[in-house]
Amino acid sequence: MEMTRSLKERGVRLTRQRQVLLDLIDKSGQHLDAETLYTRARELDPKLNRVTVYRTLKMLKLSGLVDELDLMHKDGDQHYYETRMKREHAHIICLRCGKVEEYFGDPLARVRKEVEEMFGFEILLARTEIGGYCSHCQALRAEEMRSAARA
Repeated sequence: MEMTRSLKERGVRLTRQRQVLLDLIDKSGQHLDAETLYTRARELDPKLNRVTVYRTLKMLKLSGLVDELDLMHKDGDQHYYETRMKREHAHIICLRCGKVEEYFGDPLARVRKEVEEMFGFEILLARTEIGGYCSHCQALRAEEMRSAARA
């Protein structure tokens, strides 16, 4: 596992509790908040406590292994976590239902290169979030608008 190797390279000991959290973040296929991570981690290791989860998330974030995302504040001030080991991508967030998709297209790399060249800027991290309505929520909104017009 690439994250495990990255931790060892940074001199961070990989405890069972840290491994549980890393696996949850890396393999869930979802953007999980700290409380959800805590709940799922407790199912795997009942001895794990909330403080350990929050401290571990902070350590993983400071080590550059995990990104903390707000995902357009779809749930207020909630933050979500994902591994930084993925290639760069944009988050597409439905502002109605909260569905999150990931976009890995070439335009992101072109924008990054253009910014670097235009500003002489060395980019270490880029995050892109796009908010709007998924096709399902567009249909619901259209129906609501039709209903409102009839009323």
